[in-house]
Amino acid sequence: MILEYLMIFWLSVITSLFLIIGFSKLFYKLKILDNPKKYWLKRNPIPYSMWIVFFISFFIISFLFIDYNYKLWLIWVFWFLITWISYIDDRVNVSAKIRLILQILIWATIWVTSIKIWYISNIFWWIANLETHYIEIFNYTIYLIPLFFTILWYVFVFNALNWTDWIQWNTSWLSIISFFILFLLWIILFNRDNTELLLQNAKFIMWISIILVWIIIPFWWYDVNQKILMWDSGTMFLGFMLATLAIIAWWKIATVLVVFGIYSVDAIYVIIKRLLNKKNPLEWDFTHLHHRLLKIWLSKNKVLALVYSLSFLFWLTALFLDKTWKIIVFLIIVVVVIFINKIVETLIIKK
Repeated sequence: MILEYLMIFWLSVITSLFLIIGFSKLFYKLKILDNPKKYWLKRNPIPYSMWIVFFISFFIISFLFIDYNYKLWLIWVFWFLITWISYIDDRVNVSAKIRLILQILIWATIWVTSIKIWYISNIFWWIANLETHYIEIFNYTIYLIPLFFTILWYVFVFNALNWTDWIQWNTSWLSIISFFILFLLWIILFNRDNTELLLQNAKFIMWISIILVWIIIPFWWYDVNQKILMWDSGTMFLGFMLATLAIIAWWKIATVLVVFGIYSVDAIYVIIKRLLNKKNPLEWDFTHLHHRLLKIWLSKNKVLALVYSLSFLFWLTALFLDKTWKIIVFLIIVVVVIFINKIVETLIIKK
């Protein structure tokens, strides 16, 4: 297992680096570059749509190291469709309503293929089975509540992650941490329970998670140095993988919410405010926490330092606390984010 892990590490990093360098040179020649002036950035144009690195790297490494099963096949098929639909959106600027409709159709299709949320458990360890209301279509049973929760989960994770990308390398770093926490969590479960079903699922989640970590790390390095951009297609890929792994990993929804804590709560906060102001809740704007922090003249580095110093504490809880404490920690995150938002809003008004 250690040898296999080392091979995954080297091949993932080398493949990612090779593709980054190769596509960067190609995109410079083809003039596939961003327009920094459009976003008030003072730098030269750099290659965007570098999501292709994730696209190719993940397929190659997962094909080589992960035992083929229907879950892997479904992941390949759907991230292919999702990424390319998002790429079209990158090129032609599809409206938010059409994007939402397409997302719902894709997530519903994913549910039909068995990647779905079947139950919800609370802090008292009571499990609510969601298979209560259903309809029959051509002898196929569609359970309405699991369908609703699965679609809601995918739409939420994708948009929450997508809204983090205003500050460069924020999204790539968040993704690295999220997948790494899932990897560590399943190492703990792998050593705690030796049932055959858990071991098979644990290895599947561990390998996919760590492949993604090693693929993204070289990308993150170039991202930090403002050499490349993943664009929305890359965010869509990462959001899809994070949401899907949370479901496949036996519904580790609470864990992902805690890992993704600051931006999970900020996304909910912004969506509620938009609804109260009768705006499209999924339309991109400058009302997120990092935007408001920038408005009070904090630098990007200071904003990231604040966000990640708070997030680090919540990442630790995802590994070492049980479900009850994870929910309590998530409620603490809610209070912290709302408190910071209110302070920042007050400072903005005074300015």
